[in-house]
Amino acid sequence: MSDHGTVARQHRVTVPSPGCLVALLAPIVAVLIASLVLMVMHHRQERANERNESEALNRTAALARSYARDVMAVSPYPAGQEAVRSIAERHDGRLTSYARSEGRLATTVRFFGEFEDTTMFGTSYSRAYRCYSIVFREDAAGDPQSKTSRLEKCDAD
Repeated sequence: MSDHGTVARQHRVTVPSPGCLVALLAPIVAVLIASLVLMVMHHRQERANERNESEALNRTAALARSYARDVMAVSPYPAGQEAVRSIAERHDGRLTSYARSEGRLATTVRFFGEFEDTTMFGTSYSRAYRCYSIVFREDAAGDPQSKTSRLEKCDAD
């Protein structure tokens, strides 16, 4: 009874059973675990893709050095434009400029390296491009020398 002589209403608070709590929390925990796994997989794929692209870009630098050695080895130095173009093509490069003057040859060549780009939906092959300016000139003894510089801007076309 209450203080006023009436029957007091009692409010009952019900506590859900442990089985009900598990049924409510299990999907939430499963979603959290699945999203964590997907985030980790995505991070690992991104790191692998960055590593693959970096290796492809390192290969372009090796191609540029090899191209420079082959151009210097051409018998009538400095080489003609068609000879330089064919050497660039053998090294997966594309000659974009050729300027020849007395004992000096300046070329710009765009090289590419292919790499695997992996996503959750599969693997595709991409190309990483780098352009190099390679200047050839004779030193005081008359021997050919080369200087290779990477260009910051390089169009993929």
